[in-house]
Amino acid sequence: MSSPWRQEAGALVALALPMIAGNIAWAGIAATDLLLLGRLGAEAVAAGALAINLFNAFLIFGMGLVTAAAPLIASERGRRRHSVRDVRRTVHQTLRAAAFFVLPAWLLLWNAQRILLAMGQDATLSREAGELMHGLQWALLPFLGFTTLRNFISALERPVWAVVIMVCGIPFNILIGWALIFGHLGLPALGLFGAGLAGTLSSSFLFLSLLAVILIDRRFRRYRLLGHFWTRDRERLRAVWTLGLPIAVTLGFETTVFNASAFLMGLIDRDSLAAHAVAIQIAALVFMVPMGIGQAATVRVGLAYGRRDRAAIGRSGWLALMIGTGFAVMAATVLIAMPRTLVSAFLDLHDPANARTATLAVSFLAVAALFQIVDAAQAVGAGVLRGIQDTKVPMIFALVGYWIIGIGVGTLLAFPLGLEGVGIWLGLASGLGAVAVLLLIRWSMRDRLGLLSR
Repeated sequence: MSSPWRQEAGALVALALPMIAGNIAWAGIAATDLLLLGRLGAEAVAAGALAINLFNAFLIFGMGLVTAAAPLIASERGRRRHSVRDVRRTVHQTLRAAAFFVLPAWLLLWNAQRILLAMGQDATLSREAGELMHGLQWALLPFLGFTTLRNFISALERPVWAVVIMVCGIPFNILIGWALIFGHLGLPALGLFGAGLAGTLSSSFLFLSLLAVILIDRRFRRYRLLGHFWTRDRERLRAVWTLGLPIAVTLGFETTVFNASAFLMGLIDRDSLAAHAVAIQIAALVFMVPMGIGQAATVRVGLAYGRRDRAAIGRSGWLALMIGTGFAVMAATVLIAMPRTLVSAFLDLHDPANARTATLAVSFLAVAALFQIVDAAQAVGAGVLRGIQDTKVPMIFALVGYWIIGIGVGTLLAFPLGLEGVGIWLGLASGLGAVAVLLLIRWSMRDRLGLLSR
């Protein structure tokens, strides 16, 4: 490997590792919520799965919107290394875009029970999911604020503070969830509503902690993020929406296809839904690694894109794809080798009441192992294309791959062909594979398509 490749590999890994750690910590917070609900029983897990999947559909869309901050700031720093005002204004307009999105989202989430009933979900589970949502929905704004600030410090290639705060957020979430769900530390036992409220308090903790660091640390303080906060910058706000909206829709297609799979599981039976919730949580933990590599690639490719350095763009992108798919091979091996051990972290395997749920979860993980490579390839592929601010065509790829192929194949296999839950997971694998292939072809043809000449 030549010297520029070694240097880029070192820079990419140095940036990716804290991003991966932060993603794992974020998934860890979500996992602790499921673990706590598991102590209430399989029905609470199923209700929680419905609520969290619905909430995540809005959350991931919003996260996609504010993700625009990372390539915009990276490109600006590539053009002018010490830019301050333009970076600050990008953060401000990203936060403003998030606020515009959150207000109607809150209105819809307040009616979660009605939405779930309209989707044909079980009446009791829908009522319990709505109860949880009334505590959780307020987490949307602080978490999007935290994500924006995290994108800001990541684009500055200093993402470690976000990791520290998210790691601290895990015990905070466990403590506050334990207290509010079960009624400890002098607090009333709020059950499912307490689980949702704990999520809101944990998100607020993340946002306020990172904001405090940015205002105190001298490396971030120079940007004066609270200065001139209400200054209008319509052109920059338009740039955030132009770049961020396709990312949001793309992530929305990806996330909602998994949400739709959960709703389809709910049409089969409660055991399938609970098993799906466990298996998807394990797969999500594994996915945090290629997701972090893709996020780092967006910044590294974005810096090179701002300099108009075509060779550096290629090095950053191809290295990220190689590292991401290499990890996926190892992850698939672990999922195949020890599925019951992984499932046991969420379910008591010695309880006869959980036997069928555990068996189904193990079968779902076997399919999850098969699509690790394509899942990593599509995650990193999307990240490198975002670095060159190419987001609209990947959005179309996501629609075709996830919803036409993924849901179409999954529904066909699950119901008419009788494979039930396994069929739904095979459909997810086919959709991910299609998107991965399309993204890799587009990245390979970036010069011929004129993507670097804009």
